[in-house]
Amino acid sequence: MAYENILFDVTDGVATITMNRNDTRNALSWAMADDISDALDRLGDARVLVITGAGKGFCSGGDLGTKVPEGLTRGQVLQNGLMQSVNPMLLKIDALNIPVIAAVNGAAAGAGAPLALAADLVIAADSAFFLMAFANVGLVPDAGGSWVLSRLIGKARAMQMILLAERISAAQAVDWGMIYKAVPDDQLAAETATLARKLADGPTLAYGLMRKALLAGLESDLDSALTTEAVGQGIAGASKDCDEAIAAFMAKRAPVFRGE
Repeated sequence: MAYENILFDVTDGVATITMNRNDTRNALSWAMADDISDALDRLGDARVLVITGAGKGFCSGGDLGTKVPEGLTRGQVLQNGLMQSVNPMLLKIDALNIPVIAAVNGAAAGAGAPLALAADLVIAADSAFFLMAFANVGLVPDAGGSWVLSRLIGKARAMQMILLAERISAAQAVDWGMIYKAVPDDQLAAETATLARKLADGPTLAYGLMRKALLAGLESDLDSALTTEAVGQGIAGASKDCDEAIAAFMAKRAPVFRGE
């Protein structure tokens, strides 16, 4: 399906959503969020998802050019757009049963920063940066920024990013434990493809269970986390991928996972 604001492709188990609004450095409009949300419903047999941006930026944040209809305030427009378009899209990403990679090819600013950080693995070009720019325009963090930052980097650094609106370089983001990896700009595409291929060829069912257990563990007590792990292990242990891995181990060969 063709979209107005994104490019979407599924090839050999790798789904790629590319934000594609070059005139705005891929600003996150409500329409773009709706396009991404629709694409998330069409992943089919994809075993990994890559989210990236076209051109020189990942996502410059919310589209400040959004018109305010007569009779509404800008605040009402923002709240409605977040509740109707952006938040449902982010919840769909959270609920996926496959790993998610964000390939950050430039600025991840405003809502673009938490959108990138919603991924399981974030790989960024050396020239990329993360900027919680909301304070610069008199707004508060959205797109999950207030939720994800403190969980990744702690209260002090999250407050630094939110209140001071400082650029955090790719290298600094790695040092803080905020992202997985930073690579030279000209190697981002190749590094992302290698990582996506590794995950697409892996035990997809187990990956999905790992993802859900880790996310649930952030909000649960130890007893609940242990139960979630045990239930997940019961499902994974009964999978064809587990049977294949054990057979391959015994035969001293590499396993061939099918995501089953």
